[in-house]
Amino acid sequence: MRKGWTTGACAAAAAKAAFTALHGGTFPDPVTIRLPQGRTPAFPLAAAERKADGASAGIVKDAGDDPDVTHGALILATVTPAPAGSGIVFRAGPGVGTVTLPGLPLPPGEPAINPGPRAQIADNIADAAEALGVAADCVVTIAIPGGETLAARTMNPRLGIVGGLSVLGTTGVVIPYSCSAWVHSIQRAVDVAAALGICHVAAATGKTSEAAIRHEMSLPDQAIIDMGDFAGALLKHLRAKPFAKLTLAGGPGKLAKLAGGAMNLHSGATAVDRGLLADMLAELGAESALVEAARRATTAAQAVMLAESFPLAEAIARRARESVRAILAGGMAVDVWVVDRGGRILGRAGDRP
Repeated sequence: MRKGWTTGACAAAAAKAAFTALHGGTFPDPVTIRLPQGRTPAFPLAAAERKADGASAGIVKDAGDDPDVTHGALILATVTPAPAGSGIVFRAGPGVGTVTLPGLPLPPGEPAINPGPRAQIADNIADAAEALGVAADCVVTIAIPGGETLAARTMNPRLGIVGGLSVLGTTGVVIPYSCSAWVHSIQRAVDVAAALGICHVAAATGKTSEAAIRHEMSLPDQAIIDMGDFAGALLKHLRAKPFAKLTLAGGPGKLAKLAGGAMNLHSGATAVDRGLLADMLAELGAESALVEAARRATTAAQAVMLAESFPLAEAIARRARESVRAILAGGMAVDVWVVDRGGRILGRAGDRP
């Protein structure tokens, strides 16, 4: 399946082109950018306009074969000068949302341009500024025409992101979402670990939880499995090919779903059971106001943050471990970790490493 480019990569390309035109007079077309893993893709411009106070450039997003709601959308960046020493200021244009609730990577009031894309935009503007011999101080406004309509087809309204879409992407590359291919990869990873005589395997829902595993334990690469959202596929295969020990790590939201018995942790398949989180807090002795606040929480991460004086993350880990052990039907030691966005282990249940 054909890979594509994230909204963040397109925004970085548009911003670099606009910044270059602002200071150099011409729009590079195509515009080449640098991505975190060393890729240097070139993007053709779909829009380019000099303005009295700045410049705008646009890239049409190509998400490859991924069923991305923003595939074909125009990602526009307008760059205007900013006072010396101010750095890069990000603003949301039409079609880009604003964060209104806690529990997300950005605080309320910020444009929904995630940290990864912000870093990509800043890095590429810095490259252009160095080449032009100017300072990188500027205001970058990202817009996605029609984004507010597209956002209705995403989780943004439920997450408190109002006014449009989020600008997302960690690596800049969109890998097509293929359930069968991913499940096949998980099964093959288990098979390889078994063939190598590995006794302890670790599974992670994403890069942050995988980094926490690597930081805490010295396991060979073949022992660490990127299970993504497919907890059920991993556990069913492990039941047929058990190891001495399994460590499973993920964020509060993913593991709260697992705690509720879900085996597909993707947002399109299952939602966090906020009632379950509230019940856990009640069992921990929380007062009714806090229990109700958790029941209304937008995300599991927000519920954990609200309940900072109670071991809610540990309760999630314990309940998730029960779900894991029920699938494995015994025979394996199991350790479950709840990991926050910064890679910190918030709660554990089971055998310690």
